[in-house]
Amino acid sequence: MSRITYLLREAFINMGRNALVVVGAILAVFVSLTLAFSALVLNELVKSNTLQWQDGVHVIVWLKDEVRDGVTFEAQMGLLDQVNEWEEVETATFVGKAEAYQEFQEMFASNPAMLENVNPAILPASIRIKLNDIEQYRAIQLRLIDQPVVKEVTSPGESIEQLADLSNVLNMIGVVLAIVQGASAVVLISNTIRMAIYARREEIGIMKLVGASNWFIRVPFLLEGMLQGFGGALFAVVMVFFARTRLESIDDTIGLFDFQVADSFFWRWTILFLLFGALAGFLGSALGLRRYLRE
Repeated sequence: MSRITYLLREAFINMGRNALVVVGAILAVFVSLTLAFSALVLNELVKSNTLQWQDGVHVIVWLKDEVRDGVTFEAQMGLLDQVNEWEEVETATFVGKAEAYQEFQEMFASNPAMLENVNPAILPASIRIKLNDIEQYRAIQLRLIDQPVVKEVTSPGESIEQLADLSNVLNMIGVVLAIVQGASAVVLISNTIRMAIYARREEIGIMKLVGASNWFIRVPFLLEGMLQGFGGALFAVVMVFFARTRLESIDDTIGLFDFQVADSFFWRWTILFLLFGALAGFLGSALGLRRYLRE
């Protein structure tokens, strides 16, 4: 136990002697892992919202008004039956004016002024369609747009495609940042260790003369690098945690996008990033020691 205490004490002493350089190394790890972790969290948000939209309504058919446009309820039901027979369609449901107004009241429950100024009669009836494959939304839109009872056809399909593209870009950004910035952090930690070894070269020489093994001399430097990497990763995780908390706090004000990140996702990646930071510090130390402390 006393030997472990000695090694840890030596590691902290080394860090104190080169405080500015150590701070630079920790900041390098912090910046690199913050950017990479943020890209992963954003990618998870995009992915979860994409899946949520894919599991919901894919096409909304806004129907002409029975009174203003002279469309009969029977004609609307006839279109619903027709759509339900299409092989691309999983389910199609009719939403009347009363149900549409109820949805409107729920959506704008926090805005009484909006509710007071909207006449329920102007809200159109609609047919909500869920497809077997979201990629078929364009073909369904084209088949519906010329129907005599149809006023307009809308779909989140294009937005889903854009979110999927964004998810791919964020994945690539996260990987590139982790590699490039992680490599930069390893190099900086390696240089920090080399400077520490150079500053203590006379002390190290004396330790060798009195019989200290190379590994006994190396361990404090390895611990120093691991502490630098772990410290940078810890700061990165804390930064992303506060950003995540801030995002979730605005979730109630923006209902179109879900800013919730699953705890299991966040803590799993937190552990991995802390381990990655410590590993980056260990590798940086090993590189620095390889040249200056040979067997």
